[in-house]
Amino acid sequence: MALTIGQVAAAADVNIQTIRYYERRGLFPTPRRAPSGYRQYAEDAVSRLRFIKHAQELGFSLLEIQELLGLRVRHGAACDAVERKTRQKIELVQQKIHDLQRMKRTLVRLAAACVARRPTEDCPILEALEDHGVPRQ
Repeated sequence: MALTIGQVAAAADVNIQTIRYYERRGLFPTPRRAPSGYRQYAEDAVSRLRFIKHAQELGFSLLEIQELLGLRVRHGAACDAVERKTRQKIELVQQKIHDLQRMKRTLVRLAAACVARRPTEDCPILEALEDHGVPRQ
């Protein structure tokens, strides 16, 4: 049974423009057209869209997702490649967590410096942002 773009979008909870964008990016196969010109999607289109959206939620870029889709074939060699890519993504996420923790520590120090300032002093947060430094405590 063929699905329309609207049916696929609704079932996968995405916008129609998202599907068209994925088609242009090569993440989604160009569907066949009905004599009327409407796109006709196979039933697996919804699961493919859900795969793409879930991979995005896990931090994979569209290029990485395209590679994962290419490896989606069910054989042992693909699993090793997917595991390798996933481990690389884990390392990237760990680095982002480290960076976010550093940013949080800096913001906490800036907020504390603001509370500690005297009413006649300039805002230490604005000064730190101008100087790219952190106020001394």
